[in-house]
Amino acid sequence: MPWTKKDYPDSLQNFMAPVRNKAIEIANALLEEGYEEGRAISIATAKAKEWGEDHRKQIRKKGH
Repeated sequence: MPWTKKDYPDSLQNFMAPVRNKAIEIANALLEEGYEEGRAISIATAKAKEWGEDHRKQIRKKGH
């Protein structure tokens, strides 16, 4: 089941929108490649954090 900007894993709820959206994009691509859901989320989260740092984006919402 592909995720959207409004329907995504709970583990992404504390991320800022640009980083969360990148994680969703990556996770959906990994699902299409046949990765299991949990593994796709894990990889996408790590890659989205890297992307955010590389693009000087705030990663998490304040206080999280």
